[in-house]
Formats: sequence, structure tokens, C-alpha cells
Amino acid sequence: MAFKIFSRLNSLNLQIKGPQTAFRALSSGCSLSVEHDRQNRRFTVTPGSGAGGHAECAVLHYKFTGEKEVDLMSTYVPETFRGQGVAALLSQAAMDFLVEEQLKAHISCWYIKKYIEDHPMETYKELVIP
Repeated sequence: MAFKIFSRLNSLNLQIKGPQTAFRALSSGCSLSVEHDRQNRRFTVTPGSGAGGHAECAVLHYKFTGEKEVDLMSTYVPETFRGQGVAALLSQAAMDFLVEEQLKAHISCWYIKKYIEDHPMETYKELVIP
């Protein structure tokens, strides 16, 4: 499983789409996009469609707590898509956003804390407010 996640994270490419940012990952013929909705302060992935044609959405929520500070509050992945690296894609997109915008972060979400521990990039660690 770690290899699957690593493969997906290695293939992450940044693309700008108007006021929103989209991150794309291609893995085993499957395309996942992480959309950054700045207005609603969230990152989302829509990995598939649910019953009745409604798409189930994975989401990472954050809020600004200061001029250059955010709180990465929570991640949610629909049960049918858990264990497939979707939360890792959301976490990487959020951490890359912090790097690009030169922000510091409080990490309230247990999964994002785990993601940072599992991916000990110095760039990420420097952004975390203890």
C-alpha cells in the first residue's frame, strides 16, 4: 500500500484553473484531481459517483487563524475510497499550498499529523506550529 501511495504522490502535477488550483494524480489508469476551493477553504477529490449519480467527495478543510497562519482542521474520505491514498493526496496538496503561500499551520487533523510523520520532508516540518 505504501508503494501505491508513493506512486500517486510522485505523479502529482500542479495545474492552474482560474481562481481554483487543481492537482492531478495518475495511477493505474485512474485519474484523480484535487481541487483547491480557496473561497470555501477546502481541498476536494471526487473519486467516483455515488448512488443516484451523486458524486461522493473527499475533503480537507482548513481555516485561517492569522495573517499567515492556517489550521488544517479535518479530512474526510468516503468509506468506499478509504485505503486508496485519497487522504494522502489531499494532505500533500494542502502542504504544498502552505509552501507556495509561505504559510505556517496548526495541525488539528490526526491524519495530516500522520502524513507529515510518514513523509518527513524538512520543508513540511518547518511549516508546522507546535
